[in-house]
Amino acid sequence: MSDPPQVEAEQSKWQLKKKLSKAYDVVTLHLSKHSGVGFVCAVAYFDPGNWGVDLQAGSEYGYKLLFVVLLSGVFAVLLQSLASKLGCVTGTDLASHCRLLFYNRPRHTLLYRWLVLYPLYVLAEIAIISTDLSELLGSAMGLIMLFPKLPLWAGVLITACDVFVILLVGDPLRRQPVKLFEWLIAAMVFSILVCMLVIITKIEVDWGQAFFGFVPSKKIFQAGGLYTSIGIIGATVMPHGLFIGSALATQDRLSPAPLKDDNTSDAILRSLPEERKPIGILNQIRSSLSEAFRNKAFNDHKNRPQRYEDRENNSYWFVKSHIYHGVVDIVLSLLGVAVTINSMILIVASAVFYYGEGRSRSDSQNPASLFDAHDLLSKYVGKPAGVLFAVALLFSGQSSTIIATVAGQVVSEGFLNWSISPFLRRVLTRLLSLIPAMAVALALGRAGIDQLLVASQVALSIILPFIMLPLLWLTTNKEIMSVKRPESDLPALTADGSPSNPDISPASKFATPKIGSSTERDVEASPPPITEMVDYSNGKIIAGIGYLTWIVVIVANAYVIVMLAMGKSG
Repeated sequence: MSDPPQVEAEQSKWQLKKKLSKAYDVVTLHLSKHSGVGFVCAVAYFDPGNWGVDLQAGSEYGYKLLFVVLLSGVFAVLLQSLASKLGCVTGTDLASHCRLLFYNRPRHTLLYRWLVLYPLYVLAEIAIISTDLSELLGSAMGLIMLFPKLPLWAGVLITACDVFVILLVGDPLRRQPVKLFEWLIAAMVFSILVCMLVIITKIEVDWGQAFFGFVPSKKIFQAGGLYTSIGIIGATVMPHGLFIGSALATQDRLSPAPLKDDNTSDAILRSLPEERKPIGILNQIRSSLSEAFRNKAFNDHKNRPQRYEDRENNSYWFVKSHIYHGVVDIVLSLLGVAVTINSMILIVASAVFYYGEGRSRSDSQNPASLFDAHDLLSKYVGKPAGVLFAVALLFSGQSSTIIATVAGQVVSEGFLNWSISPFLRRVLTRLLSLIPAMAVALALGRAGIDQLLVASQVALSIILPFIMLPLLWLTTNKEIMSVKRPESDLPALTADGSPSNPDISPASKFATPKIGSSTERDVEASPPPITEMVDYSNGKIIAGIGYLTWIVVIVANAYVIVMLAMGKSG
């Protein structure tokens, strides 16, 4: 007979193995199915505009403004998580929600359209064009650093061709994620991270002083420090990241096949993926090319709801199996990648310009530019460091501009129900940013790039509160953020998010029973299932923090506008 303590020990080991196995299944599921959106959203938070502001902060104030980098990263996590939650629960992206809110108001319809909806759409387009402009110029700068004899205008033209790369990977905004697109962005993100890690190991950094920079400093509240801090916040939290994050969160990452039924509601169809067939690489490329040039039913305005009462939120099983994975992916990517890269850029600028060899240059002239950082790294650290810096900047600009053009597609389809092909929409976005970029390259050269980068970040900072407000209101509204949970017909979810009972699949819940079948007789005989509403809206604490963040951004923008009007820039 076994000793009771020994039996308890065996049971404890078995329970521990069971928990570890379950945790392993969850992690494996997350990495294989849910990871990707976080990297796509994180790209928006370390674009070339961030590089310019972080270099200025490090060259003028050393490590003291690292706290602001961390704070802006926390702001980004909050807003991006809300955008992800909005798309996951409602099955509708932020831009489409704005149209539902303001297009068909029961009273003063035209006033809401022309004084709220369309101006908000124009601001969103300006934000995307400003973002794409800075990223286009940043990519061109990276190319010129690698090939010094290349004219600036030629670098702008070359980097403008990345829209064809997107064309090859297909439309990332389908009901089911395009993993090739996400892998492409993830590869660029990791390349940037590796380049910065190598650079930072080649320079002398006082790590004790650097980590102390994440503690609030009185230099933040000095005139120049406050202006630069606001610039970091404005350059970090990007409006277009909220649009594309909410759109990607509507995608189904678990179900293997969709339900094709003409009687199925649009909200249910959006929560189900497209059919996938095993095809060769050439056929896949051919399919992606043809898909990019045609208007798909998913983007057809006739199939999209025009009022809130005409739409439904995603099913409970969909939300339950996606929402937490989505938020975790956002948090890990933004804090682990975006904040890390921004911090390393500022640390490199501090070590080189504020404490190191470039100190005399930063004391006697304007704040360090991207070209200054490349030249000094090449001179004092070594040519490989300069090359890595240029490669990281190039990948940053390219990945960011890809995301900006896709976000333009989300905005036009959501606000206007534009039934234009994805490729033509991206070309339009690219042309609108290419014109001013080429004008600066031809007329002002390198000196004009820094001025245009600053102007684009100021525009983004001013536009951000107008995008934040509907996001905060929507995610705080209980009616919009609630889903039905059927008490008597809800299957238990396994680790992969699918029903534990294979006879009750997500698709079969919406299937129409055959006439005369036992299922039909049971439905007619049994009373309707009791349902309860599960509320996914923001709690009081999150809502309070969100609106407080909105107020901080408003005050910061007012300060920037006043300082610019007085002819001061810090």
